[in-house]
Amino acid sequence: MSGGPRIDWAALMRAGLHGLRLTPAQFWALTPVELRLMLGIEGRAAPLTRARLAELMRAFPDEGDGE
Repeated sequence: MSGGPRIDWAALMRAGLHGLRLTPAQFWALTPVELRLMLGIEGRAAPLTRARLAELMRAFPDEGDGE
């Protein structure tokens, strides 16, 4: 498992299901960006840099040989 930031799913679900009154299907259909916008969380994600891409590739390697 990666040592990156952990997602607080319980808090996100409370905010979406109770605060925004979304149904479970609506909550799980949202993208993280959509949820952030609906919750009023400001700011934009930093652009994906070559270094960040390499970090993600190490954390989540492709499985198999691509076939």
